[in-house]
Amino acid sequence: MTLTPLPNSIDATIGLLAKADYIADRSLATVLYLALKMGRPLFVEGEAGVGKTEIARVLSQTLRRKLIRLQCYEGLDVSAAVYEWNYGAQMIAIRLAEAEGKDGISGDRERIEHDVFSERFLIKRPLLQALEPDADGPPVLLIDEIDRTDEAFEAFLLEVLADFQVTVPELGTIKAAHPPIVVITSNRTREVHDALKRRCLYHWVGYPDAKRELAILRAKVPDVSKTLSQQVVAFVQALRKEDLFKVPGVAETLDWAGALTELDVVALDPATVSDTLGALLKYQDDIARLDQAKVKALLDEVKSELRAAE
Repeated sequence: MTLTPLPNSIDATIGLLAKADYIADRSLATVLYLALKMGRPLFVEGEAGVGKTEIARVLSQTLRRKLIRLQCYEGLDVSAAVYEWNYGAQMIAIRLAEAEGKDGISGDRERIEHDVFSERFLIKRPLLQALEPDADGPPVLLIDEIDRTDEAFEAFLLEVLADFQVTVPELGTIKAAHPPIVVITSNRTREVHDALKRRCLYHWVGYPDAKRELAILRAKVPDVSKTLSQQVVAFVQALRKEDLFKVPGVAETLDWAGALTELDVVALDPATVSDTLGALLKYQDDIARLDQAKVKALLDEVKSELRAAE
């Protein structure tokens, strides 16, 4: 099978992402191109909902590589991230071997131990799966929300990324013949150690400007009308300037536009905005802060600016 080649320029990287409707700015395309070219992990930080995870999904889709995702959480350990033994199946194998021994068939202890610690009893978790050879080429390994783990796991991950190998004591060292494409994301709920960041190329994914967000909306929700799409983006951009606990990300913009389209809305009005704020804001305090008068004032300002720009 012919592998899909990696992009050979920054412009080609922009084009690769655009094939899956990911509208990237040039700075992101540059660091992604360099990460692919240099074989380095890409570490992307930013607020939730700005498209960090989507980078890995798009690479998997456009390069036709398997996507392997390690979702991080507090307490994540080696058994969940790398491998564990199938103890239930091992015990059954041991009991069967013991039964064979009682029937006069040799139940050699060393052979049994070798058999139960063979690869067929090994449960491979994401990090180990990412090191295995694949006919479609090295997979895309997404290590999502690394900031949710603790420093001990960070240190272990640092070792894995240094040589792209792990050691299973009963089987030996397993090393990737060709390292996976690694994308690490963080919502920056805490600082990740510098040692891990130094292994990677770094990029901060911020909120897009109005022009790029409008392009993203039109690519992802093509059924939304021109007028509504402009008003939605302008309103969200205005909301991000407000003193909210959590301003809406691009994901919320898309959700809101989709919800408005389902309601056959062709233009925003204060009542519709107030009724659908739950698709845009995720905290009651933020929703309560935007009473009908505030919504009307914001909407009037947005429509006035759009008219002036025409």
